[in-house]
Amino acid sequence: MKLRNLSLSTLLAATVLFSSCQTTAPVAGSGNTETTTQAKTADPAEQEAAKPGMKKTTKGGLIGAGGGAVIGGLIGNRLGNTAAGAIVGAAVGGATGAIIGRRMDKQAEELEKSMEGAKVERVGEAIRVNFDSGILFPVNSAELSAAAKRDVEKLATTLKDYDGTNVIIEGHTDNTGSYELNQKLSERRAEAVAAYARSLGVEGSRLQAKGYSYDQPIADNSTAQGRQENRRVEIIIVANEELKQAAESGEIKE
Repeated sequence: MKLRNLSLSTLLAATVLFSSCQTTAPVAGSGNTETTTQAKTADPAEQEAAKPGMKKTTKGGLIGAGGGAVIGGLIGNRLGNTAAGAIVGAAVGGATGAIIGRRMDKQAEELEKSMEGAKVERVGEAIRVNFDSGILFPVNSAELSAAAKRDVEKLATTLKDYDGTNVIIEGHTDNTGSYELNQKLSERRAEAVAAYARSLGVEGSRLQAKGYSYDQPIADNSTAQGRQENRRVEIIIVANEELKQAAESGEIKE
């Protein structure tokens, strides 16, 4: 695994990026439609960001840190990705954000070294951990595998070592089967990770588990590879208000 660091740029760049037109395309195996983003201009950077294979959290990482919760929620909705909205909405920017960012750097490095079954990314002032659900669970099951428990144990250790954060746990599926079945499966898988973390001593109030069925694909569901990528559990770690205040007041230096 390689730890990826995705820095935040200006809000203007994000505004240009997300002003691109929206088109809808049928989702295979369902009666619903999926929103995709296409670039309107010939700018190379925008074209690169608009590529279908680009992970939506990467797009979220282009947004300015000072946007706050309102902008974060707006961008998250435009992306169809709550992780991106949470990351942007929790950012504070400036010197306070830099302090939080350095603290997140250290935590992400520890996670990347210790967790074999996950991809760890630094996005702005947050950490994003992506588990392939095939590593975590047997097919159509929400029971954590032995290997998955080891990785969640390592995650729990760092969460206890680095307090002052909130943790969003999201379950996602491909579009095979009914929406309702996948919704319940995504919820059960997210809650299974949260429950095991709580059993290991992580404070329950820090954890929020949600399932999104196949509403938020990061790859093409019409291919086997794409469906595998979409079957995942994402964990987003962001600073809580206490940590932000401590960083702003100078109580913490890193």
